[in-house]
Amino acid sequence: MTGNIPAATFCGNAVRLYGQIALLLGWRPDEFWQATPSEIAHIFAAMEPQVGLPPSHDTINKLKEIFPDG
Repeated sequence: MTGNIPAATFCGNAVRLYGQIALLLGWRPDEFWQATPSEIAHIFAAMEPQVGLPPSHDTINKLKEIFPDG
């Protein structure tokens, strides 16, 4: 619960999202409310770690040749 606004409502979710964006980006309320949902989604997507496929055995073997560390 955020203050007296139930967190499960649209308003409660918006308040929580604004709080996160205010902390991360320093946005003031007017900047938050002028942003589109797509812009906000892109901001959060850019902050997610980029996870790729694990290296192949060939790549690992090449790295072992390049960086032999015992």
